[in-house]
Amino acid sequence: MSSRIDSAFSRGKAFIPFITCGDPDLDTTKKLVLAMAASGADLIELGIPFSDPIAEGVVIQQADQRALHANTTLAKIFTMVKEIRKETSIPLVFMTYINPIFTYGKEKFLHTCHQTGIDGIIVPDLPFEEQEEILPLCKHYDINLISMIAPTSKQRTTLVAEQSNGFLYCVSSLGVTGMRNTIDDSVQDMVSVAKQVTTTPCCIGFGISNEEQASHFAQFADGIIVGSAIVRMIGEYGRNSIEPVSQFVRSMKKAANHV
Repeated sequence: MSSRIDSAFSRGKAFIPFITCGDPDLDTTKKLVLAMAASGADLIELGIPFSDPIAEGVVIQQADQRALHANTTLAKIFTMVKEIRKETSIPLVFMTYINPIFTYGKEKFLHTCHQTGIDGIIVPDLPFEEQEEILPLCKHYDINLISMIAPTSKQRTTLVAEQSNGFLYCVSSLGVTGMRNTIDDSVQDMVSVAKQVTTTPCCIGFGISNEEQASHFAQFADGIIVGSAIVRMIGEYGRNSIEPVSQFVRSMKKAANHV
């Protein structure tokens, strides 16, 4: 495990926000990352905008469109990450799809991740059974390939959890990302199964949007991941989103740790 990712779980329950790079522009993304790090975020997921984000609900799809419309490219994102690394050592993980990785060139992509200070990648459309496509390169460049598990079969959960690294992304409910009023507690059983076979931290995401949910799921998970609620805020406030997002991060970190 990357020592930076390891450190994300050293301050109680981890709070992990997600934002889309380039929404509304990369300068704002950089400011948001630094502000969230200062506000108590333990690890930050950076979404690489993509024209066909199949795991995402409408809120993040719209953010991807705004970012692409602002001419956000992977090369520009890497430049931004390099700048961020001059100011913070917070763990950074890319959420992306396999197509942008292959288009950029998988070795070039992972080498540049290593050079710029990215600690891990999450690739929702890369099935666990096909991880060998990029896993050897991830290991070579010391990039954690973070696995996702969903409330499907116990057997599959065990298989994925046994070979996990970085942290395990535990999908709270089937379907796409987005804020939900209620989330099925079957995710608790899934986390319990995973913890029987791995010491990799288990983090719950997809649908968590308020303090009550953060507090509830943090009781049995090692971290809480929130995307759509933050991305919606950025969509509403644009370049003025730094302060409202910072306040949200502070409140969610406290809720996850029952402070």
